[in-house]
Amino acid sequence: MAGEPTTPTDQEGRPRTDVTRALMEGGGYGGSDTNELSPGEARFERIRHTVGWILTPVVVVGFALLPLGMDPRQQLLAAVLLGVVVMWVCEPIPIPVAGLLGVCAVVLLGVAPAGDVLAPFGSTTVFTFIGAFILAQAMLRHGLARRLAFFVLSLPGVGKSTLRIIIAFGLVTAMLSALISNTATVAMLLPTALGILGVIAKLMQDRGAVRPDFDPKRLRVGAALMLMLTYGAGMGGLVTPVGTPPNLIGRGLIEEATGERISIVQWFLTALPIALIMLVAVVVVLFLVNPPEIRRIEGVEEHIREQRALLGPMARAEVNTLVAFAVTVSLWLAPAVVGLVSGTDSTVYAAVDDTLDEGIVAVLGACLLFLLPVGRGRATMRWKDAQAIDWGTILLFGTGMIFGSLLTGTGLAATIGNGAHGLFGIGTQFALVAFSALLAMTISETTSNTATAAVVVPIVIPLAVAAGVDPVVPAMAATLGASFGFMLPVSTPQNAIVYGSGTVPLLTMIKTGIGLNIVGTVTLIGLIVPLTALTGISG
Repeated sequence: MAGEPTTPTDQEGRPRTDVTRALMEGGGYGGSDTNELSPGEARFERIRHTVGWILTPVVVVGFALLPLGMDPRQQLLAAVLLGVVVMWVCEPIPIPVAGLLGVCAVVLLGVAPAGDVLAPFGSTTVFTFIGAFILAQAMLRHGLARRLAFFVLSLPGVGKSTLRIIIAFGLVTAMLSALISNTATVAMLLPTALGILGVIAKLMQDRGAVRPDFDPKRLRVGAALMLMLTYGAGMGGLVTPVGTPPNLIGRGLIEEATGERISIVQWFLTALPIALIMLVAVVVVLFLVNPPEIRRIEGVEEHIREQRALLGPMARAEVNTLVAFAVTVSLWLAPAVVGLVSGTDSTVYAAVDDTLDEGIVAVLGACLLFLLPVGRGRATMRWKDAQAIDWGTILLFGTGMIFGSLLTGTGLAATIGNGAHGLFGIGTQFALVAFSALLAMTISETTSNTATAAVVVPIVIPLAVAAGVDPVVPAMAATLGASFGFMLPVSTPQNAIVYGSGTVPLLTMIKTGIGLNIVGTVTLIGLIVPLTALTGISG
């Protein structure tokens, strides 16, 4: 509150009031409720895992023995892929391990030689992913991402109303998630959001707006703030190919199957309008479903100012991280700039475009972090820092690329496409886009969005080819639709994080998610065709 003593903070900069302590306990910061499942949730998980153990071998063996008259290699690959999908949904073993197990099975069953099977794992897209993850880890480790967040939150007037704060959190998470992991963004900003919610709750308590024994975790404004974190991160992740794993998987599979190259600039110009519209929709739906108990607030600006002051001036490691990131982005954009100046048909553009491969540029930027010094004998990043990145997601991404390549190489994708075309009778571009988007959104509500992209995109592409439709557009719809998991905690890791904070009831997430799914479906289906045409992704 303005004019009152500043709120004490702990060693991580979190406020220590009675209200915010109640928010932290049982939330994501030491409380026992977050890391322990309720009895019902634990029972559901045990059942899900047990079903996976039983259903996987039944599906694999059963499908492999069916008298379908298919090419034997295609049938074996389909059997293995179905088993992997079952394991991805039921998770009897970790999702990345399920993908690796499927890759091993494909080779052992003689579907394809090991060299051919593993070749996609060395694609430029995988190296783009690795480099981007290391750069993102540096931004998180050295506080550059947190500094950006507090810069936006400290802009004049932001801390004066709940509406502005929630919108600011949406913009911050969207900007950061375009560059670093959605999950890492939400995990990083959650303490800040809880701290601000604590200030709001204390203000309401002082004004007598709530009973003294109220539960601050049940405030509607808290649910809106937390849901803005997860949904803002999801929409920001759409904007760049490295923003979220489904983007890179979808783009890689499209390029592998069609030979069409999608540049970072083309992707950005296509996804940005969709992301902006969805961010506006998130704000509207959140405030309709979760109208804040209080609109005008005091004290939040002081809290943000205190937190920003704790950061101090930029350290050498932050400057180095910013330099490495700027070099990477500049080199990523260089081919587009050269193409605008000299034309995309010039030899200069061809040379620059071939040399500045996105994967090589990403790895080069990551390597700079291990070269730029922060002191005598110390670099900006150490290898043990890089070990903290989500290598499991990279493995999952690589196996998704492998299965996508196998689907095309064995002809199974064409078989599936022709069969689906005959079964569903989908023959127009609009129908294919709608089918692709809805299928990806539906699957992503119950399983990993990365796994969703790896499964849906290889099905959509041959279906479009069989229907005589440009496959790039429905494949893009499926790729972006894989990130539209709004309804359940299991839909995305960031949904699970905010649900685990204890501030978002399940029914609230479902009601909000239903509204966003409707808006997202209309937006994606309505805009993906003209946007891909405008940016040159499709003809």
